[in-house]
Amino acid sequence: MALPAHTTDYYTIEQYLELERQTGHKYEYENGEVFAMAGGTVRHSLLSGNIFGELRQFLKNKRCKAYNSDLKIAINEEKYRYADASVICGPVESYEENPEAAKNPVLIVEVLSDSTAAYDRGEKFRKYRQIATFREYVLIEQEFPLVEVFYKSENDMWQYRAYESLDQMVRLSSIDAEISMADIYESVVFEENSNV
Repeated sequence: MALPAHTTDYYTIEQYLELERQTGHKYEYENGEVFAMAGGTVRHSLLSGNIFGELRQFLKNKRCKAYNSDLKIAINEEKYRYADASVICGPVESYEENPEAAKNPVLIVEVLSDSTAAYDRGEKFRKYRQIATFREYVLIEQEFPLVEVFYKSENDMWQYRAYESLDQMVRLSSIDAEISMADIYESVVFEENSNV
């Protein structure tokens, strides 16, 4: 998804929530500033749907549940983001000011694009790490097979794993799952000059 468009107006939480209700559009929010979320590509939509579907299927009848890109993530009472998919174990918890935003994801997924890759790997990841329950971050490349997984180890150190082959299984430690790279990239057609 493209980097959000920024407005210079100041919004209270109540005004921000009303803006989303009135317009039907998604906006990220940080300390009074709103950022309109741009639409994604066909490939982005396919990949985010694939990973959400795999997570949902794996978690069926389990304590943890998968959520799609419509669920707002609360970093704190003044910062809200949208992820491409997320997992929450147990009931969704929220701040009183914004009951529709989850403050307790354990796993967050972002599908990368040229315009968001640096932001998703850097600033957005730093902000997500402020969430107490957050244990795993999954980045999915659109242009070629690559899934990067950052996970918090038992000693609270962030570790890294990369998967680059469609015959590999992606290990998600936070929910004790393995998901096939082939399933994540199902129906995705790569350009001939991609890193396949």
